[in-house]
Amino acid sequence: MARLIHRVAPPATDTTTPSRPPLRTTHPWAWWVWALCAGITASLLLNPLVLALIVAALITVVIARRGDGIWARSLKFYLLLAAVIVGGRVLLRLIIGGTATGTVLFRLPQAQLPSWAAGIRLGGPVTAEELVWAASDAFRLATILLCVGAANSLANPRTALKSVPAALHDISVAVVITLTLLPQLIASAHRVRRGRRLRGNATRGLRGLGATLVPVVEDAVEGSMTLASSMEARGYGRTRGQQKVPLSTTVVLFAALVAILFGIFVLLGVPVSQATVLGLAPQRWLALGLVALGATLGGLGLRSAGHRLSVTRYRPAPWGVPENLICGAGVLAVAVGLWLTSPFGYPDALNPPPFPLTWPALPLPALLIPFLLVLPAALTPRPRPAGARP
Repeated sequence: MARLIHRVAPPATDTTTPSRPPLRTTHPWAWWVWALCAGITASLLLNPLVLALIVAALITVVIARRGDGIWARSLKFYLLLAAVIVGGRVLLRLIIGGTATGTVLFRLPQAQLPSWAAGIRLGGPVTAEELVWAASDAFRLATILLCVGAANSLANPRTALKSVPAALHDISVAVVITLTLLPQLIASAHRVRRGRRLRGNATRGLRGLGATLVPVVEDAVEGSMTLASSMEARGYGRTRGQQKVPLSTTVVLFAALVAILFGIFVLLGVPVSQATVLGLAPQRWLALGLVALGATLGGLGLRSAGHRLSVTRYRPAPWGVPENLICGAGVLAVAVGLWLTSPFGYPDALNPPPFPLTWPALPLPALLIPFLLVLPAALTPRPRPAGARP
């Protein structure tokens, strides 16, 4: 019998077009290391121009590499909070003035204070030097806050929770829930406001606060209870045979804590002598040695304490070249900041004195800091969209 249906040849595949590389999620703790390094660098500076460039670098990286989770929507709130901090700090400086030397802009009614409040002045003359110094100091604090906001917008808190050492799981649960509380509240507020608009209720201000606040808090509590129930159902934090932490591990962790605290005290509280060894004072070498010893003992103690926990990881987050580049960019930014603020760099330009009042200078090497901080926007992979298979 003749064949009535001809065999259909398989469709030809075009092998010339290269396939798109699979999307991967950047490790959340790499973003936190980068953000903490940016915060440390900002804490060393008082130059508003450099701080503004750091803020621009943070916003660029967040816009380029944030995902579509609820935690990625919190940058706008942190920007608003940073503006409130700057405005509140300047307003407080207007009310509680300091020295009256400098260029007087205007005068406020001055209140007489008792003798025990000497050195504090309410009202009086307001100088340009005081306002500039207060705005610069508040801008530095706002930049550090934006570093935390950038980490919250970029790092997946659930992936971060899976990537901590086993011995820190109890602490990490509280930390992760605390860090995700604000993004969860922001997302709940967006959902509640969208639902009210769809129902035709667009009341704003204090009249609509009660109708918005109660559902937002209720949604946050339900989310926390759901998270706690799911963790309990999966046996989170269960130990192997109810093993206790050995006494030796406790001693090692306590010694690590004492070494780190004593090293920080020596580094910040002990006066530095004029004698140097390889460019650093002996007190600095002692402090760095104690901190390194404490970090080593802490790592060994946490590794020993983690053996008693039955913790498994499903699809652990990869740590590869992009994560090393992110951490390296942050560490290099801190190193450049330390060099620029040292006597060998430009300390007067990056931390300008309030008197006399001059326009802040911008040394050319200072541009390395925002350049290093913005590098992760170009050197890291695009975030994986929600629902995409890994």
